[in-house]
Amino acid sequence: MTTTLSERERRLQETSRHFVDELIPWEVEAEMNRGELPPEVAKRHAERVAELGLVSINMPESLGGPGYTMFEQTLIQEQTGRVTNALGWVVSTGPSWIEPVVTDFQMQRWIRPTVDGSIHECYAITEAGAGSDVDSIAATARRNDDGYVLNGEKWHVTSANHASYVFFQAKLAEGPNTGRHVLFFVDIDTPGVECVRVPEYSHTFGHHHWEMRFNDVRVPAENLVGSEGDGMSFTHDWFRYERLMIAARCCGAAERLITEATAFATERMAYGSPIIDYQAIQFMLADSLTELWAARLMTYETARAIDAGVDLKVAHARASMAKLYASEMANRVADRAVQIFGGRGFMRENVAERFYRELRVDRIWEGTSEIQRIIIADQLRKRGVGLADPNLR
Repeated sequence: MTTTLSERERRLQETSRHFVDELIPWEVEAEMNRGELPPEVAKRHAERVAELGLVSINMPESLGGPGYTMFEQTLIQEQTGRVTNALGWVVSTGPSWIEPVVTDFQMQRWIRPTVDGSIHECYAITEAGAGSDVDSIAATARRNDDGYVLNGEKWHVTSANHASYVFFQAKLAEGPNTGRHVLFFVDIDTPGVECVRVPEYSHTFGHHHWEMRFNDVRVPAENLVGSEGDGMSFTHDWFRYERLMIAARCCGAAERLITEATAFATERMAYGSPIIDYQAIQFMLADSLTELWAARLMTYETARAIDAGVDLKVAHARASMAKLYASEMANRVADRAVQIFGGRGFMRENVAERFYRELRVDRIWEGTSEIQRIIIADQLRKRGVGLADPNLR
């Protein structure tokens, strides 16, 4: 494998990095204001994203997107991970998995405006009794004369407060495909769609995670994504993509933490010397950098393999490996950074404190660490150690 970047890749990386450097000074402002920025600042950031070609970075050219490779997207997302308070989420990612099944109606109604950044989507999948085990969802879809009637309650609907429409996942309650999964476009202002509450979370994001109720929500048949029974495959596609992007963002977060902790340790004096002179601090920084390097190599190689057309099951398992290792690595790095900063590291105005809270969810959402281990072990049993490296037999 190689991590040498092409000129185009280097340019995208640098463009993304410079933009994130513009976002970083706003972290404390966001932290002290429930994750929100002044409207004029948020508007300017969105304009900059459009200027730099960072809108809908995962959408293919066939859907009007920039057509970046998976590796290029990984480089961009790694940089967005360097900023706290989800400020990097202004770099948007649309439903790229929809390309094979999108209809002309859906393209014009939802996808085109999403690709150009005019509107945004959210996903209503998780329920009180169904997290990593998506097949346990209780939400239902029933056919009526001209479409479907949707019912169910969903938790952790991320970015719902910014969304114009929601992807609602349910099980068919009747008909020849009873019990199979379906996915629908649902405009968020459709009658029967309700925000039940907006819980507080450990992190301070302007993107809220609603609890939502869908009560006899009527949608036309043209809102169905693909065919009846296809719903779970779309969710798997999204999970596979987002797991790799979580790994990339965790690498960016770890890099930021190591940089900040090293700078502080170089300046902070204790007993007449900078604390970086002490072996205890050196070991924490050395372990952090070593683990970051390993996570970055794993993440980059997974992205390169996907671009090269690696088997889908292998890609699924490798994305799980990347998310598992990178998310747990970043949590360890955050813990060490808090320790290096000492009392400062426990202040909300400190980058280590924010990442310490924010990174914890990366071991949970889009499949817990335990679920990733199950996926990896299953593919190991079926494919052997070559799953990780085709040169190993």
